[in-house]
Amino acid sequence: MVPVCRYSLQGLRCIHALKAVQAEHVSPQVFSRLCSSSVSVPRITTHYTVCPRDKDSRWEGVEMERFADEADVVIVGGGPAGLSAAIRLKQLANQHEKELRVCVVEKASQIGAHTLSGACLEPSALNELIPDWKERGAPLNTPVTEDKFSILTEKYRIPVPILPGLPMNNHGNYLVRLGHFVRWLGEQAEELGVELYPGYAASEVLLHEDGSMKGIATNDVGIAKDGSPKDVFERGMELHAKVTLFGEGCHGHLAKQVYKQFNLRENCEPQTYAIGLKELWVVDEKKWHPGRAEHSVGWPLNRNTYGGSFLYHLNEGEPLVALGFVIGLDYTNPYLNPFKEFQRWKHHPSIKSTLEGGNRIAYGARALNEGGFQSIPKLTFPGGMLIGCSPGFMNVPKIKGTHTAMKSGMLAAESAFRVITDENLKSETAGLYIPDYEEDIKKSWIWKELHAVRNIRPSFHNYFGLYGGMFYTGIFYWIFRGKEPWTLKHNGLDADQLKPAKNCTPIEYPKPDGKISFDLLSSVALSGTNHEHDQPPHLTLKDDSVPVARNLSIYDGPEQRFCPAGVYEYVPLESGDGMRLQINAQNCVHCKTCDIKDPSQNINWVVPEGSGGPAYNGM
Repeated sequence: MVPVCRYSLQGLRCIHALKAVQAEHVSPQVFSRLCSSSVSVPRITTHYTVCPRDKDSRWEGVEMERFADEADVVIVGGGPAGLSAAIRLKQLANQHEKELRVCVVEKASQIGAHTLSGACLEPSALNELIPDWKERGAPLNTPVTEDKFSILTEKYRIPVPILPGLPMNNHGNYLVRLGHFVRWLGEQAEELGVELYPGYAASEVLLHEDGSMKGIATNDVGIAKDGSPKDVFERGMELHAKVTLFGEGCHGHLAKQVYKQFNLRENCEPQTYAIGLKELWVVDEKKWHPGRAEHSVGWPLNRNTYGGSFLYHLNEGEPLVALGFVIGLDYTNPYLNPFKEFQRWKHHPSIKSTLEGGNRIAYGARALNEGGFQSIPKLTFPGGMLIGCSPGFMNVPKIKGTHTAMKSGMLAAESAFRVITDENLKSETAGLYIPDYEEDIKKSWIWKELHAVRNIRPSFHNYFGLYGGMFYTGIFYWIFRGKEPWTLKHNGLDADQLKPAKNCTPIEYPKPDGKISFDLLSSVALSGTNHEHDQPPHLTLKDDSVPVARNLSIYDGPEQRFCPAGVYEYVPLESGDGMRLQINAQNCVHCKTCDIKDPSQNINWVVPEGSGGPAYNGM
């Protein structure tokens, strides 16, 4: 055993390296190199969630009191779920002539600016929420008129028939720019009297003395990159509510805290995820087929890496196509680069032929929940509820979650309204506990739909991978409609699936040609991403020594490949003795992939200053 000091950064570095040797992930020679350096680990994280202000003399005397406001319902996240909940609450309040204050806080500078999805929208929930949506001008301009599904090899496309009842049958659905749809939902909410607060990031959950949810606090602003207060420092404000709805989307910052606080994942499987990358192109009008929805699986991924693609021809007044690539984050090779797989896929003859002569106008990325039925947590707790993609209502084989997210928000609104307006209610906690919501979900078409497809995603965990999963889907979903009496399990946390780099083969990716495929930084520029430079990086590390000591030494630094925005880089130390991790937080598109896939689970994504992040225009 090598003696090390457990209370120094160098000591921590040696401990991580020693564990890697014991697990046979790195050689003793590498261990010696990692520990021999006398250079201390550079400080990376300065955020107050890791570096407490009460131990920082620079914060002495700074006014920390927060202004507080009261509402009946506070909703975190202005996406399809949160806005549907807000609209339904005000509909019920107006219908029953009740006064109800509903507030929605959204971290994007504008409603819809952080929204990214394919998107092929199933209008079932919208029909229930706003039956006259066509008359109200909802931006659903492209009904699906043609479906194509294919297995790709490197040079060929093998068509697969889409039989009635299969998940990829999109008859009756619409190809949409989801950000525009969300912005329209925001307009409907405001007309009903909902208070929308874009540009305000909810950064903290607030609890009553009895442990129930009290509300949220928005983020502080005016903090320098080194963690010190600026002259313009302003404390965030508190929003208190009888009930708080969390609709932050996939892997929400506050939802992570709520899961632990109320032990909501005790009786479900771990959530699993994928990363979706997307571009918008204006193409040659001769190659444009409005209403066509194309999906594919196969190349460039191997049979044991879950993923697939979409290419949607939109009818938005110009020959526009939306295309994207989705890769399950349970992949095992640390050298896999989702962004470069996406760029390589575009060179397939069946895709390239559509894009040639076109112009790429937008890029973005987002993680998405893939755990499905098995991974749904407890949805209610004293003072709050989980809605939308936050708990994970996505129908994975359909690649659709907007309709289920909207419906969950509507059901939460209905159950909350009943309890809030019940004059005879005597709540046992200061924050209202509304268990009816969870029961309403289980009685709804959401539960039935997700139960039917529960085994399709985990069925890919077999020797034949993609082909075994497709066979399972054909037999048990199409013939038996998902009524098999068993439920398959997932592999576990996506972060645990990476193999050591020494056991994997590096992947050689072709260089971008600047016409069909592109480099990462020029792509991020198209996302409109911007953050105030002089603020603490919101990609925080629990331990600054872990990236080099463990992630780089064992997995060859997978952060620099799985991030779709170039946030993480390993660069040489100024002394030339070793490497350090550099975090380019300004590039972050808020996809949350790093928080999910980091094999050390050392990265904790927290909200930056409000309005920071991508500025998507209808993504």
